[in-house]
Amino acid sequence: MTFLKRVVVIGSGMAGARIAQQLDPRFDLTVVGEEPHVPYNRVLLAEVLGGRYGPEVVALPTRAAVRWMHGVRAVRVDRAERRVVCDEGSELPYDALVLATGSAPVLPPLRGLFEPGAKELPEGVRAFRTMDDCLALRGEVRPGSSAVVVGGGLLGVSAARALACRGARVVLAHQGERLMERQLDAGAAALLERHLERRGVEVHTKCRVRGLHAEPHGRSGTRTVRSVELSDGYRLDAESVVLTCGVRPRVGLARAAGLEVARGVVVDDRLRTSDPHVYAVGDCAEHRGVLYGLAGPAQDQADTAARVIGAALSGARDRGDSGLPEYRGTRAPTRLTLGAPPGVVRQGPAAGPDGSAQRPLDLAAFGEPEPGEDDDVVHLTDATRGIYRKAVVRDDRLVGAVLLGDLSAVGTLTRTWEDGGALPAASLLHLLTPLPTEAH
Repeated sequence: MTFLKRVVVIGSGMAGARIAQQLDPRFDLTVVGEEPHVPYNRVLLAEVLGGRYGPEVVALPTRAAVRWMHGVRAVRVDRAERRVVCDEGSELPYDALVLATGSAPVLPPLRGLFEPGAKELPEGVRAFRTMDDCLALRGEVRPGSSAVVVGGGLLGVSAARALACRGARVVLAHQGERLMERQLDAGAAALLERHLERRGVEVHTKCRVRGLHAEPHGRSGTRTVRSVELSDGYRLDAESVVLTCGVRPRVGLARAAGLEVARGVVVDDRLRTSDPHVYAVGDCAEHRGVLYGLAGPAQDQADTAARVIGAALSGARDRGDSGLPEYRGTRAPTRLTLGAPPGVVRQGPAAGPDGSAQRPLDLAAFGEPEPGEDDDVVHLTDATRGIYRKAVVRDDRLVGAVLLGDLSAVGTLTRTWEDGGALPAASLLHLLTPLPTEAH
């Protein structure tokens, strides 16, 4: 009798769902996910929060032949027996195991966030990482309510914009000198800040939140947030507090199983961990010292791992690594669109005479936004139209770019950056010009 090869994937996020889509359907595949929801596109959570999409719209396609275990947590990996033990008592044997455990939000050390010995956040305080976070915020935030977003990275900017679209009075507090400092230079960040303020978001950079105030609510003693305290002692009223202070890879299961872990689960060019029967992809995987934490690399890793696993379980492992697919890293831009969903009335300052406050803002950035001492910079700005374009060139090669307001050149620029080939300055200038004219 021929038995199907068994593959277990721990994690039903975007990376785990992609593996399930790409893996050879002849294998017996089980996906274990802690969340009760079907897999969904995490990149679009802000659009769900803002009201542009319903949760069903961002659901990812799934294969009926796959065994999906929703709301189940893997608690132990027994590598000797090649089995996964789950919290509801099931034991899943495997021939190949994929860790797609993702990342967890970083909770800042705020005074008052937790009571001594407690693990529950006060009511009204949430991270913004899962569909449950998103749906809870949708239920709590109403027009005119006060919300404070802590952290001005990509996720914080998206959350602040979405809350403003719901009609909340939003304050975005960011400890860094500028918004999205990992992706944007000072000029682009200033343009982004102005756009958010026109959308009704009050932005404070170089502003550290040091604590929050929560009061007991009802007989249960559950605490409800009332305000946040800034480093200068000033208090901001807050009915909702959203913590977007970064993420860290979830590696506890891998570490307990004795796999090699640095910042993430260490993998080789075939996404194998220190155990050749165990693979890791997505936010939890560290490849050549890099943790990506982005959807594009997670998808690329899942595609490569699916091909490697398919070959390995079909006998290619017995023939060595020759001919197996390899993952050599991903170079992809950060993309973001900030705009109001149809039918939502914006709260806050009125739109300018050109309607700029109501327009979406498209943003793309990749590579190094700040030039080195000997780098060349091509920089074009049209403040009236809200257009900002900057490219950084080193030794006739494009090493970074920031585009806001118009992304017509992003495809060509991204391909040039990915290829790493020489780029004549005149060619680069041609890509960035002319600036588009407004329709009359």
